[in-house]
Amino acid sequence: MTAPSSLRLPVVAVVAVGGAAGALLRHALSTAFPDASGGFPWTVFAVNVVGCALLAALPASAFVRRHPLLPPLLGAGVLGGFTTLSTYGEQARALAAGGHDALAAAYVLGTLAACLVAVRTVRRLAPAPGATGQGDGR
Repeated sequence: MTAPSSLRLPVVAVVAVGGAAGALLRHALSTAFPDASGGFPWTVFAVNVVGCALLAALPASAFVRRHPLLPPLLGAGVLGGFTTLSTYGEQARALAAGGHDALAAAYVLGTLAACLVAVRTVRRLAPAPGATGQGDGR
């Protein structure tokens, strides 16, 4: 489903602005809370888990649903720029390359598990309107 032509340019603009803001926030947190070399990447782990939980919460927000530009601004924009698969992948690669294979595996699997738990928890606590919980993996 495509957006009406009147929303395309504004949607692109809010996603771009939101993405920049989210990426800057992640960078600021990574700078404020640096991880020890060869240690568990707690900052990006936390960013990704929190970001997944917030993404899961967006459809439940009546305020967000009332404003057509807020879902792309906050979802694909801010939270898309905030969370990071590329940094997650690079940190896992660096851990493995540094001889920390078990830690790299724990990081990869732990992040995936924690993000899934966060999303599932949010979906149970704040289901999207019209969600019945049947046939949707709950």
